Amino acid sequence: MKKSKSGAMEEKAEDSPSRLIDARINELGDWRGEMLARIRALIKEAAPEVVEEVKWRKPSNMLGVPVWEHNGIICTGETYKDKVKLTFAKGASLEDPSGLFNSSLEGNARRAIDFHQGGKIDEEALKALIHAAVALNISVRAAARPARSQKTPKSA
Repeated sequence: MKKSKSGAMEEKAEDSPSRLIDARINELGDWRGEMLARIRALIKEAAPEVVEEVKWRKPSNMLGVPVWEHNGIICTGETYKDKVKLTFAKGASLEDPSGLFNSSLEGNARRAIDFHQGGKIDEEALKALIHAAVALNISVRAAARPARSQKTPKSA
């Protein structure tokens, strides 16, 4: 990525979202990168049709925030000094029978899972949450579609 004369950031072809996420994982170079890579792999296993995006890029975070979408945002993966945070955009609407959500519990929409160094991932429960998030996005999208009008033939 480079700056244009106007100071705006310009993307190069090699700055695809997947490559930017790869770069973020490599840049971390510690347990957080390994954790983000493992979470990413589990998301792709659970929802092979998922689309990777990178959003909220800015000068202080040139690589942005990894985002996984399917008919809308499923979740985002942010990294901090002491944790990797997986935030589900519609987490408050998801059943969480395994109790994975441990952060952002007070909001009306989002829920998050904070993963800490040395922590284990309940892979099956996480994949179940991904499946549920995809299903919710699909159902919300289907419900939002206007019904097609059916033309009635004109009577003679």
